[in-house]
Amino acid sequence: QVQLVESGGGLVQPGGSLRLSCAASGFTLDYYAIGWFRQAPGKEREGVSCISSSDGSTYYADSVKGRFTISRDNAKNTVYLQMNSLKPEDTAVYYCAAGLLATIFPTEYDYWGQGTQVTVSS
Repeated sequence: QVQLVESGGGLVQPGGSLRLSCAASGFTLDYYAIGWFRQAPGKEREGVSCISSSDGSTYYADSVKGRFTISRDNAKNTVYLQMNSLKPEDTAVYYCAAGLLATIFPTEYDYWGQGTQVTVSS
């Protein structure tokens, strides 16, 4: 069964850090681009970052550039999103997704996780 499972979310104070994990089962992440998306209440799903399968090139939305880092560990079949200097506006459910093209457009992704809640609040 093809599955993506996110973990690592939680409650953190502004300025704090979290590392999200996206673990795959039932398929090998090596051949897929991985995207991280987030959705806050009442807002559309937003592309945060993505990493290609071929050369590991990465992309970040302007809102997270310089604060978030995406990486992949193919040996562990896992992709990470390191989030530093978190702000209240980063509060959302974060999703990872796998597809053939590294893009911030969610329609390009085939497999999705269930999401993990990130809350940034004092």
